[in-house]
Amino acid sequence: MYFLGIGIVLLALKYLEIGPVAAWDWWVVLSPFALAVAWWAWADWSGYTKRKAMENEDARKRARIDKSREAMGVKPKRRS
Repeated sequence: MYFLGIGIVLLALKYLEIGPVAAWDWWVVLSPFALAVAWWAWADWSGYTKRKAMENEDARKRARIDKSREAMGVKPKRRS
């Protein structure tokens, strides 16, 4: 996501001809977009995206269970 943000900023600076970016070649300005595509391809291929989504779901599930236990007056289990 950072690569995408950097690419948008560089693209805007190049298009509006602001600062030293106006003198840069287009391939330099557009390279963060290529890096973003490479990152997303790697993240999907390696399972990183799915693993992070599962971790978020597990954290939400634990929080919901702990909140329910507190509402019943039972102490939440300690997790190490």
